Amino acid sequence: MLDDKRDRESDRSSVDPASVVPAVAPFGRGRPSPAAATTVGSMPGTSIREAVSIVVDELAGDDGVPHLPELPERGPGGDLIGRTGGMLSRITPDLALETTPDGWRFADAPGREARRAWSWVGEDLDAWEEGLTSFTGVAAASIAGPWTLAASIELHYGERALRDKGAARDIAGALAQVATELVADLRRRIPLATHMIWIDEPSINAVLEGSIATQSGRWRIAAVDAAVVETALTLVVDAIHAAGAAAAIHCCAARPPHALLLRTGIDALSIDLTRHSSKDDDRIGELVDSGTRLVAGIIPGVDSELSGDIATVEPVRVLGQRLGFDSATLADAVMLSPTCGLAGASMDYVRAALPRLRSAARTMRDQEPGDDER
Repeated sequence: MLDDKRDRESDRSSVDPASVVPAVAPFGRGRPSPAAATTVGSMPGTSIREAVSIVVDELAGDDGVPHLPELPERGPGGDLIGRTGGMLSRITPDLALETTPDGWRFADAPGREARRAWSWVGEDLDAWEEGLTSFTGVAAASIAGPWTLAASIELHYGERALRDKGAARDIAGALAQVATELVADLRRRIPLATHMIWIDEPSINAVLEGSIATQSGRWRIAAVDAAVVETALTLVVDAIHAAGAAAAIHCCAARPPHALLLRTGIDALSIDLTRHSSKDDDRIGELVDSGTRLVAGIIPGVDSELSGDIATVEPVRVLGQRLGFDSATLADAVMLSPTCGLAGASMDYVRAALPRLRSAARTMRDQEPGDDER
C-alpha cells in the first residue's frame, strides 16, 4: 500500500510548501483561538483523573486546547510508545508487543504490559470523556509516529524494526488504522468537540540522518529516504483527516524537517521554539502562509523559574518581527505550549506553568510589545 502511494507522493517533493493545502479545512468545525495555550501531552504522576482535572481546569476554556495526558510514571504502557503499542496490539495481532529489559519488541501475542497499556487507554479515555462532557472547543490526543515506533521497537530477533523496510511499512499502515479508530472513539465520547491528533516524532531527525544505533551499539541503521519517511507520515495524516479530525506533528529536535512535514498536509506543527534556528525562518514563514498552525514551545518542560508574560512570549514576537508578521497575524498563526512533555516536572510546577502559559497567550493577543508587564 505504501509502495503504491510513494510513486504518487514523489511528485510532490518539488512543490513549494507554501502552496500546500491541508486535506481538510483546518480543524474542521472549529479552530483554536488566537495564541491558544496547550500542552504536548505527558504529565507527572500516576492518577489519570488528577492529570485530566488539571488540564481541563486550566485549558478547557475559550483560549485553550486541552491535551489528553500521558503518564509515563505508571510504568511500561503508560509512556507514549507503550500506549500506542497497546493500541497497535489490539488492532493488529501481528504487531502484538511485549516488554524487554531495553523496551518493547514485537511478539506472537500481547504481553502483560501491552494488555495493561490497552486497559489504561480505556481508563484514560473514560476520564477524558467525563472531563470534557460538554466541551465544544478543540481537544488533542497523541500517538507515537511511525518512525519513532520503528526506531523504538525491536523485531522478534532483537533488531530495531527500523532496519526492516517491510516492518516499517506495516507499522505505518497499522498506525493509520489506530488513528482512524481513535478518532472515531473520541468523536463518539466527546461529540461536541473538534479533535486533533498529534503524531509524536522525536526520532524523525535521527531516522533521516542515519544516527539510530543498532542493538549492539556498534553500528548505525542506514538513513531512511526522505520520500519514504514522508509517505508513511502522509498515510497517517490522511487517515486522521478522513476520520474527521485535524492532524499535528510534534518534533522537539533542534531543526526538524519543516518542509517535509508540511508536505504531509498537517494542520499544525509543534516545535521547541527555544531551539529554533533563524536559518529556518523561511520555513516557518511558509508554514504560516499555508494556513498551518505553529505550536510554539516556549515554557520549559521541567521545573524552572517562570518568566513574566511578556518575557515568555518574547521568542514568538521576535520570530514574528523577523518574518514581518503584525501582532494579529502572528497571534492567529500560533498556539503556545511547553517545549516538550511535562512528565519530568513536579506537579507544583505544572500547576504554575499552565496558568502562566494561558496568561502569556492572553498577553500575546491583547498587549502590544511595548506595554508594561503586569
